Amino acid sequence: MVCTRSSIPHVKAAPTLLALSFLCSGSAEAYIGPGAGFAFVSSFFILFLTFASVFLILLTWPLRWLIRLLFARKPPAKGRTKRVIVLGLDGQDPDLTRQWMEEGLLPNFSNLAEEGSFSNLATTLLAESPVAWSSFSTGCNPGKHGIYDFLVPNRKTHLPELSSAKVDPPSRSIPLGKYRIPIGKPRIQIGRKSKCFWNVLGEHNLFSSILRVPITFPPEKFRGVLLSAMCLPDLRGSQGTFFYFTSDPDDNQELSGGERIPIEVADGVARSSIPGPENSLLAKGGEMSVPLEVRLGKDSSNCELLIGKKTYPLRMGEYTPYIRIEFRPGLGMKVSGLVRFRLLEVSPHFRLYMTPLNIDPSKPALPISYPFTYSGYLANTQGLYSTLGLAEDTNALKAGVIDEDAFLEQTYDIHSEREKMFFDALEKTRRGLVVCVFDITDRLQHMFFRYLDEYHPGNKGRENTKHKDAIKKLYIQMDGLVGKVRKKMAKDDVLFVMSDHGFKSFQRTVNLNTWLFENGYLALEGDRPTGKDYFSEVDWTKTKAYAMGFGGIYLNLKGREAKGIVGRNGEAGSVKEEIASQLRKLQDTERDAEPIREVYDASQVYSGPYVDRAPDLCVGFRVGYRASILNVTGGVAENIFEDNENDWSGDHNFNPPDVPGMMCTNRKVTADDPRIIDIGPTILDLFGVQIPSYMDGRSLMPLADQEEVS
Repeated sequence: MVCTRSSIPHVKAAPTLLALSFLCSGSAEAYIGPGAGFAFVSSFFILFLTFASVFLILLTWPLRWLIRLLFARKPPAKGRTKRVIVLGLDGQDPDLTRQWMEEGLLPNFSNLAEEGSFSNLATTLLAESPVAWSSFSTGCNPGKHGIYDFLVPNRKTHLPELSSAKVDPPSRSIPLGKYRIPIGKPRIQIGRKSKCFWNVLGEHNLFSSILRVPITFPPEKFRGVLLSAMCLPDLRGSQGTFFYFTSDPDDNQELSGGERIPIEVADGVARSSIPGPENSLLAKGGEMSVPLEVRLGKDSSNCELLIGKKTYPLRMGEYTPYIRIEFRPGLGMKVSGLVRFRLLEVSPHFRLYMTPLNIDPSKPALPISYPFTYSGYLANTQGLYSTLGLAEDTNALKAGVIDEDAFLEQTYDIHSEREKMFFDALEKTRRGLVVCVFDITDRLQHMFFRYLDEYHPGNKGRENTKHKDAIKKLYIQMDGLVGKVRKKMAKDDVLFVMSDHGFKSFQRTVNLNTWLFENGYLALEGDRPTGKDYFSEVDWTKTKAYAMGFGGIYLNLKGREAKGIVGRNGEAGSVKEEIASQLRKLQDTERDAEPIREVYDASQVYSGPYVDRAPDLCVGFRVGYRASILNVTGGVAENIFEDNENDWSGDHNFNPPDVPGMMCTNRKVTADDPRIIDIGPTILDLFGVQIPSYMDGRSLMPLADQEEVS
């Protein structure tokens, strides 16, 4: 048997018991996705389905047990381990890790490396999380899984859309007075193609616990449990919109990634409302909301927050625990989200921060885990937790709504939630695979890298010593995590500690669309760019190429783009060669530097059935240079180059060979050039499962080499 007695609650008892617990809550189901809004289903229908599913589970359990016993494929007999643990530290840099290992600050990494191996881990093109973790999950290059960037262009509209998931609302609905009752569920499709290696393990009766691996939304059925991660939306369908309540009428700074909400203060009470998702149940639509009140005390230490019929203490500079916000679309339904508040100021103006509306894991408004009840199991046993794919609120820090101390506190709180889940999975999964990805290493380095770079433009006129050791302390904490994991390991367990890419200083932005404009490949309706995004001022009838995302350049190709003008044969090849050749020679005269290390032709670096989704060219930037955020969303800036004075001071979207990830394992690795696409195949091999022929990766620990090493 693969599942020990301790792992049974994950696969048998948990769905049944949690389904019963949901009945007691009286909640209704709803579904949400990026840009799709909600489709509500009646609570009676959900209760009926839940009762029916529980009844069927109980009724058919003996038969299903007998069928599994007789026909299930037995675990491979030639496996070399009973359990593999993958500790993913998103963005942990191998150079910084080596530096602090040599200084004696990371003893657990050093001991692990001495016992097994420590090496760079080649990342993907592009060197970013959705691409790299998709290659980790599938063992394939992007041409076989189809994820090339966070955002990709819709070839018919040229508008950016998420590459990770597509959500379409129900195609039919029934009018009922002021309501519009949807028929069926929204269609939620994952953008990543190919098969995850844990699905392959499941086909060989091997159980897996997969926690917060990017690009696992929506969750797919397999033999195990899974909690989705990056690109899982908030309750409003965005990738994370924070809220800033202020009574100051002159406080009108731009909030990228956030929403400013006026709040009125009178007679010692601040009053406003919390905006929720669109109510697609109503024929006329409209945004749902929940009233919010704050009773101001005599001083800032004893305020009270009122939401619905409940009150919560609200103290200056402290986060509240998670608070459940329930929106009521009608017909006795409730849609539940989780938020935390932080009181920023009472006088002379009232200011309050609220996190994005996380989907409530105990009453999820859409499938965020597999099985559906697993998110509730974690909430009921470990406590409430953030579910948003990008939960650490970098946008609020960039906007100056919260400060660095508040961001650090929030980030470490989320990390603690993840640790609880991880160690629960380790306890429950005594045989099989356990994977957990921790985001803190990525998010904190993005926002604090300027402290490691004395000459970073983001330090101009700013204090740059208070958190100078923030990243070092982070790595030391991750070393402690490695030590705690090792104490939980059995003798023959295999441990991989790995990152998907490294991290470097991000000093200067490059707007590729502006370069394309100045070199005659992109045309505008006006004489000069005005900085608008979403290609709103582009003249497609004269445009040969355009850029989107963190390094992709696309040809405006006939028959592919809606208004394509570039021929598919010789002309397309010539345009690509011209652009690549000129970009390689691009000069930043202000810095006396060449910002482009390499320009890659997608047809030459990717292979597989989804190469047609790729950018035609991918730009590998020199360390220190990165595509501007305006470029990411299809904007054309006034200048090609700008200093990056943003809080987002570190990055990894550089030329991939310059920002490898790292891998540290307790087994010897014989390959000289391990790649992220090799991890999955290696794990299959360790369990004695044949590596599928479609995978591009290979085993880093083949049996013959291990016998020779031993």
